[in-house]
Amino acid sequence: MRVHDLRERWRATSLASVWIRPNDWEHPAAEALAEALAEGRGVIAPAERLGAARASVGAGITEALDDVACLYAAFGRPTDVGALRAAAIGWVGERERAPYQIATHDPSTGLSTGEYLGERLRETYGTAERSGTTAGTAHCLLVLDVGLDNLDTWQRLARSAAIGRTLQQVFGEGHPMAAVGDGTFVVLCERGPATAELGQSLRRVVERNAEVLGLQTEVRRPTRVWVERLPGTHADALLLLDHLAR
Repeated sequence: MRVHDLRERWRATSLASVWIRPNDWEHPAAEALAEALAEGRGVIAPAERLGAARASVGAGITEALDDVACLYAAFGRPTDVGALRAAAIGWVGERERAPYQIATHDPSTGLSTGEYLGERLRETYGTAERSGTTAGTAHCLLVLDVGLDNLDTWQRLARSAAIGRTLQQVFGEGHPMAAVGDGTFVVLCERGPATAELGQSLRRVVERNAEVLGLQTEVRRPTRVWVERLPGTHADALLLLDHLAR
């Protein structure tokens, strides 16, 4: 199997089953591990590098190891325990090297990471609880879906960068927002009569910017925008983000 085909099959398998943040999956270490496996070379060193790379973007160790298992499933081979062990060593080593490092920035979009959005939601729920109200009373999630199937890596990266710039253009500072799936973006907003109107304005700006940048074929038309009410607990809000990511 060609390296490119193996990597694409691996990515598709992982994103469909275990990987939560599509924008964080691409990495030279993934390319190196796929190449080593396809060419019958040693996988220990590249697997360790991949484990470290996964830790550096905030992926949990279970997610990182499941991702490696997806590579072997895509290749049609039993999972190599040595590769799993190496990935775990790399993951732990990176966490020990920078134990207090928190991934807050997604370089592909210029927005916050999904994990950072989750922490901001935690703060929102805590503030609401202390004030004797609920998070959903004053806040909501504005969801933007521009996702399309059958885009290659570079098309997805170009779209992510363009949507990130558009969200910053529309909302500016002070609004936690992140990509939570392949083409799905979420903004934590104050809830009010103007929220729905803001969503429609966002849709128009996204579509106009896509035309200006020549990305009409990379963005869903019409773009989907809707408001999600915050559920009763922070844990349920994280489950909602996971659901939106799928």
